[in-house]
Amino acid sequence: MRVTIEGHSYLLDASNGTTQPLDFIRKENCDGALVLVANGTTTEEVLRVLIDRMKYLQNSVPSIENVIVITKLEEALRWLEMRTADRIARNVEATPSI
Repeated sequence: MRVTIEGHSYLLDASNGTTQPLDFIRKENCDGALVLVANGTTTEEVLRVLIDRMKYLQNSVPSIENVIVITKLEEALRWLEMRTADRIARNVEATPSI
């Protein structure tokens, strides 16, 4: 893995020796509001992909380790969803406020 834009763009190693890009949505503070600068995915969406992948692997080659990984990924996703719900409830979603 190589960082191309810190916190936003990455080149992931592929199995054939090449790389694949992974780009996250990028927003910048503009007069107290976050403005879209570059389109991309979210951490939550990547976690959903990883959960799906691990469930597929669990169906193919079951292991306790897979179950633990799935549980931890689902837990991480829940925490991020709770963070978003809290920010929406406090009316600070899509702002740079904490």
